[in-house]
Amino acid sequence: MPVAEALSVLQAVANEARQGLSSTPKTLSPWLFYDEAGSELFEQITTLPEYYLTRTERSILTAHAADILEAMGNQPITIAELGAGTATKTGILLRAATKRQPELLYQPIDVSPTCLEEARDSLESSIPGLTVRPQLANYITEPIHIDRPAGTAILALYIGSSIGNFSPSEAKAILTNLRTQLEPGDALLLGTDLAPGPNKSVNTLISAYDDAQGVTAAFNRNILARLNRDLQANFHETCFRHEARWNAAASRIEMHLAARSTQTVSIPTNSTGPSQTIHFAKGETIHTENSHKFTAAAISALLESSGFSPTRTFQDPQSLFAVTFSKAT
Repeated sequence: MPVAEALSVLQAVANEARQGLSSTPKTLSPWLFYDEAGSELFEQITTLPEYYLTRTERSILTAHAADILEAMGNQPITIAELGAGTATKTGILLRAATKRQPELLYQPIDVSPTCLEEARDSLESSIPGLTVRPQLANYITEPIHIDRPAGTAILALYIGSSIGNFSPSEAKAILTNLRTQLEPGDALLLGTDLAPGPNKSVNTLISAYDDAQGVTAAFNRNILARLNRDLQANFHETCFRHEARWNAAASRIEMHLAARSTQTVSIPTNSTGPSQTIHFAKGETIHTENSHKFTAAAISALLESSGFSPTRTFQDPQSLFAVTFSKAT
């Protein structure tokens, strides 16, 4: 990573830590999870038996890739993706798209250079006619740009239920910002985890975020390891307990790191700002992530308020997960 980009990332990490850890209650933004170690842990999470989200969404994309691409019409397309990671599920759509057009540009956007490199190498080597043009960016805090080859429409992907990590206002802002890169007739494919229902219990949700092997706990605590590394903080990661909670009123799973005892943590003085001392009471938590769960009405309301018109929703037979196709209006 170029020095200027590395300093920009470090500044963003410092700003987020200083603001979030001085607030009441204490918070850290979930984009801090995705350093190299965190990205690797998340890839492990997606293969866990409790974590139904990835395999369910993959099954939906496998079953309906042709339907999704048909909804784009006959015009050639380019595919762009927010928070692409290693793009393993996206390969399903990319392979289907290259059967419709001989050359395809894919533009993954992510904060992890390692994931982007892996995605490019894997996809370009396995899908003839595909060009991968990665963009290293935090789409929450930095501007993004989607290239439009002449004569193409854009199919934007925001899958994996990543939109659920943000508050309703933040989710709307992300999709509204994405809409500025699109023209009428372009489209968005949005993946959302569904709220509990007849075939989906609260226990199923909680297990997905608190697995028996402790991988999600390690992923949660890795956010503290990142602050130690990037900001020279002195968190003792094992002094914090991973907790997953269901907040029915807000329709979301919450992840917290709870202090096992009274403790004090410091972030030393450096070029990004003054030193900071953070006090924790026993049981006090850092709220690290929300994962909102959606109803059909909530999905439609979010898309319509952000400049999109939903036209079709694909679900698995148990109604665990939804993938919604919408046109830019």
